[in-house]
Amino acid sequence: MRTHFIAIGGSAMHNLAIALKDKGYQVTGSDDIIFEPSMSRLQQKGILPEEMGWFPEKITPDIDAVILGMHAHQDNPELARAKELGLKIYSYPEFLYEQSKDKTRVVIAGSHGKTTITSMILHVLNFHQKDVDFMVGAQLEGFDCMVKITKDNDFMVLEGDEYLSSPIDLRSKFLLYQPNIALMSGIAWDHINVFTTFDDYIEQFRKFVATITPGGVLVYNEEDPEVVKVVDQAENYFRKIPYHTPEYEISNGKVFLKTEIGDIPLSVFGAHNLLNMEGARLICRQLGVMDEDFYEAIMSFKGASKRLEKVERSDNGILYKDFAHAPSKVKAAVKAFTEQFKKEKTYGFLELHTYSSLNPAFLEQYDHAMDGLDEAVVFYSEDALKIKRMEPISPELIREKFKNESLKVFTRAEDLHAYWNTLDKTQGVYLMMSSGNFGGLDLTK
Repeated sequence: MRTHFIAIGGSAMHNLAIALKDKGYQVTGSDDIIFEPSMSRLQQKGILPEEMGWFPEKITPDIDAVILGMHAHQDNPELARAKELGLKIYSYPEFLYEQSKDKTRVVIAGSHGKTTITSMILHVLNFHQKDVDFMVGAQLEGFDCMVKITKDNDFMVLEGDEYLSSPIDLRSKFLLYQPNIALMSGIAWDHINVFTTFDDYIEQFRKFVATITPGGVLVYNEEDPEVVKVVDQAENYFRKIPYHTPEYEISNGKVFLKTEIGDIPLSVFGAHNLLNMEGARLICRQLGVMDEDFYEAIMSFKGASKRLEKVERSDNGILYKDFAHAPSKVKAAVKAFTEQFKKEKTYGFLELHTYSSLNPAFLEQYDHAMDGLDEAVVFYSEDALKIKRMEPISPELIREKFKNESLKVFTRAEDLHAYWNTLDKTQGVYLMMSSGNFGGLDLTK
């Protein structure tokens, strides 16, 4: 089968391209810019475009599938050529469904926790050498690629994102998977540039539940009232399995999960991670993994990339980075961090740089998000606001919306870096929350 990727360099897209190459497909692609590690990984597989840009001449009648990434625009010249030739054009999730429609599909959804839960499930299955197809949004220890597609595996585990499918398919990605087994971890308003009201956002999850196949299974977080409402309102038939945070204790800086077979030592911390773990356990049960086997495997799970991930520093300072930027994720990460390091001075840094997080109307969702930290810092770039053509935001407004008068606010990277350099990283513990890089800050030294 011959496939062509329009915008092959994306985090998800390049992994799918590699997976199809490994499956034996003929893979080509284009992009106008490709960053690392996508560039090196595509080059290693021999599918890195020879030059950057869009080339309609690459689109030929013998292509079986054109896969369109979100980075491309509706007026993309390669897309126009594909339409002109009448080629089959897939969004990323649409193609994943096509590859898995004869398998049992397990879809992990939710505003927060879905990457970690998917990662936990795959870690356990990999530990016990149970082979499944998958797609996950973070690089995992023990896995070469974030996507795996085979002809023979019976199951496919998919991280279900509620964001748009492609520039020409404005459905939420997870609406295309039609799960046999699903999990919903939580609902907290996100992507406000697309879902302009909270109800519009919730509606995506109502639609997602409606796509569960008849007689399927939904594992859901019963501690989240919005999730419970969506489940209770569902009209289609499926089996409902609720879960909640299990009992645990922290002893000498180590987290122990309390179970019927004894206390299980863990390599991760935070109540939200324990909640995620409980959801993962119940999904694994649906896949034939006994609880004892789950606990045996989960002890060695160290977390998904950039999810409370410890950074090795040259000075041995204790620093964790987290992808958290949405309010619910920030609150969960801060709560976990301050609980874990009660006896240490805690520093928390948050970078705001997404459309949602820089929207004054949305900032109220961050109320008290940084409470509990001894030193709390928020950074956003005035230049980023200009690039996004957004109105200026004052530091005073940030403090007001966060309901934290002692919050340190920086709007220029050089000022943030200067403050960072005054801190002795061997004193206290540091939590760095961003989907960016704090204006080029090196966290390792």
